[in-house]
Amino acid sequence: MAEIIDFPFSGEDNVGLEREELLRKLNEVRLKIQRLDEEEPEDMESEAYQKWGEAHEDLEDQVDEILECLDEWGLGQP
Repeated sequence: MAEIIDFPFSGEDNVGLEREELLRKLNEVRLKIQRLDEEEPEDMESEAYQKWGEAHEDLEDQVDEILECLDEWGLGQP
């Protein structure tokens, strides 16, 4: 299973970030999702799959948060 690196991104941390920084973070998280997808366990009933799914969901939540920030700040979405 791929090593998941914590991505510290919360609404409070976003204040003052520019569009380029948000887009860079968005790209980083999407690349992590892509790498994680390549490591998807076959057994959907396994503990490994459960952990994989939780990690995948966390990364998807981060993407959603970044996109919301871009939208709220009127910075446009990619």
